[in-house]
Amino acid sequence: MAAIAFSFNMNAQTDNDFLELTREVLKAEKKAVVTEAMQLSELESQPFWNLYNEYQGALYVVQNKRIAIIKDYANNFDSLSDEKADELWIGSMKYKNELLKLKKSYYAKFKKVLSPGKAVRFMQLENKIETLIDAQLALEIPLVEPK
Repeated sequence: MAAIAFSFNMNAQTDNDFLELTREVLKAEKKAVVTEAMQLSELESQPFWNLYNEYQGALYVVQNKRIAIIKDYANNFDSLSDEKADELWIGSMKYKNELLKLKKSYYAKFKKVLSPGKAVRFMQLENKIETLIDAQLALEIPLVEPK
């Protein structure tokens, strides 16, 4: 995602197409990891995957906000004012709060279709995957250069 945001040589349509392709690949890889790690019984499988798909749809919407912040940062990087930097940071904190709220809400829902232990296991997987993405973004996105 960071590479997309900071690649100025591509037009917006190509960026968006590449972003969606990247997200689809990540979605498939993530589902394979979750399938292997969760070890669901037949009885757990259908309710879990229905809720998982619902959660991923809600997560997609929230993640779009993060992507918009990253793109905004990339578009303003060379002339980033203190005001814009502050706006981006506040937007980033709003994104994180919304993500946390979503996770809390869905953790409660997952506990209704899985044991608490398996619900925690799933949320751990989500956090591990998110941490890997965050680490890659941290490597790719340059620090703000105060003016």
